[in-house]
Amino acid sequence: MVAGELVQELHSGAPDDITVMKKIPEPKGDTERCAEPPYAAAAEEASEGAQEKDVPPVEEREAMLPNGGRGGEEEEKHGARLETKLYLRRFAVLAVFSLYSLSNAFQWIQYSIITNVFMHYYGVTSDKVDLLSIVYMVTYVPLIFPATWLLDRKGLRLTALLGAGLNCAGAWMKCASVSQDRFGVTVSAQVVCSVAQVFILGLPSRVASVWFGPKEVSTACAVAVLGNQLGTAIGFLLPPVLVPNTPDDPELTGHNISIMFYGTAAFSTTLFFLTVLVIRDRPPLPPSHAQAVLPDSPGEDYSYKQSMVNLMKNKAFVLLLVSYGIMTGSYYSVSTLLNQMIMACYKNQELNAGRIGLTLVVAGMVGSVLCGLWLDYTKTYKMTTLIVYFLSFLGMIVFTFTLNLDNILLVFFTAGALGFFMTGYLPLGFEFGVEITYPESEGTSSGLLNAFAQLFGIVFTLIQGQLTHRSPLIGNLFLCAWISLGILLTAFIKSDLKRHSVNMGAENNRLQALPTNCPEDCSPGEKTNRDKLETSVSFSRETSL
Repeated sequence: MVAGELVQELHSGAPDDITVMKKIPEPKGDTERCAEPPYAAAAEEASEGAQEKDVPPVEEREAMLPNGGRGGEEEEKHGARLETKLYLRRFAVLAVFSLYSLSNAFQWIQYSIITNVFMHYYGVTSDKVDLLSIVYMVTYVPLIFPATWLLDRKGLRLTALLGAGLNCAGAWMKCASVSQDRFGVTVSAQVVCSVAQVFILGLPSRVASVWFGPKEVSTACAVAVLGNQLGTAIGFLLPPVLVPNTPDDPELTGHNISIMFYGTAAFSTTLFFLTVLVIRDRPPLPPSHAQAVLPDSPGEDYSYKQSMVNLMKNKAFVLLLVSYGIMTGSYYSVSTLLNQMIMACYKNQELNAGRIGLTLVVAGMVGSVLCGLWLDYTKTYKMTTLIVYFLSFLGMIVFTFTLNLDNILLVFFTAGALGFFMTGYLPLGFEFGVEITYPESEGTSSGLLNAFAQLFGIVFTLIQGQLTHRSPLIGNLFLCAWISLGILLTAFIKSDLKRHSVNMGAENNRLQALPTNCPEDCSPGEKTNRDKLETSVSFSRETSL
């Protein structure tokens, strides 16, 4: 493993001093001390006019590492500087995750884009082929809770292995379904792939937070989300090329389907083995001070239920859940019904309908990366989220009222603009959720955001689908009304950037972990699942440009 260097720039206007204390266990004796943070005991004390502390010797610094000693009297008195480091391995972890997420997204869309081919080959109706896509949304909602529990308890590696392994297994099951009387087998295979998705969609924030530094975490999250979007884009392109419509020759159709399925299975298998070799729970040293003060594994008293309760009591996060569900659910609905909307306004434009869908996805990929880069540069989470939400609303309005102007080129442009902002919102929601819920698990917050997105996606698709049969204009106006509500909810979110405050305070040598005697007056209400964060004055609000 080759280690990179962590480059951190000091910012002017740092937030107030931040004190970080571990959760205090029940005392077993009068002299028992509380546990120290996993990565290091504390940051060195810093105050105006005070003399600089002597740098501890090499042996003492090594004892402060995660695998080193747990400190002594000298560490308790003076504390130890938090050690952070960036590893080149983080890029390999991000690449492998993005690629097997791509494979899973491709398997989701590969049926819908050539619905007519599978209808003729298996002798089924279109609604049964549509079921192969809907199962992804239906499966996610009930399984997200055990999946996030597993991520919290067992870590990133096991969760990633389950996602990549189930995705690989589903791909090989599809290879066995290439026969006109085996539609049930392909349904079962798609169910397995949909279960794999549960262990994939909630990981971008965890991968970014655990492996990447504070100046690149949002970009890393955007790239992780980008993999899934790229899989959808490839799903629009390859299946029509690999499996052309040959209704008079079912043997040729079966052969072409086999080529697509076996190619996907080989790709998924390669990625599974790369997952085994590359992905780890976390690096030896944390990438940021916000990660350094968190435990490397849940304590014995960790409660997943309590973590969920903490998130549900966070008013800002609840508002984000609903607003994120509205925006992402609207995107799912538009993507699913785009073909029907185009065909209602433009006859014999099946090919262009697919190209418009591709334009929407590709523009969204660009939007995701740019939004991630912007967040890393500015840290203006709420402002950026609100602006992108409002621009998505304007894009939906323009798309709605230009759809039936008998200008297909204009639809390409408006759909691209809509996808740019709607999809660009995805990493914004993930990262904003991590900031306002820190130090709760990134996987739990991301999982809940995805669950609400799937719920709203199912409801919006069903309702807008019925309205679109009457008029695409009515169906799109239905979404416009909901997106306007999402803007209002986003405006009421209180932007408390807790993770960013910890990183800023540490960079300015103001972050301390105070080893202390376990007090007897610790009330049950003060107990939390993770490190308890306290500030000497207050956490900083969102940084300005």
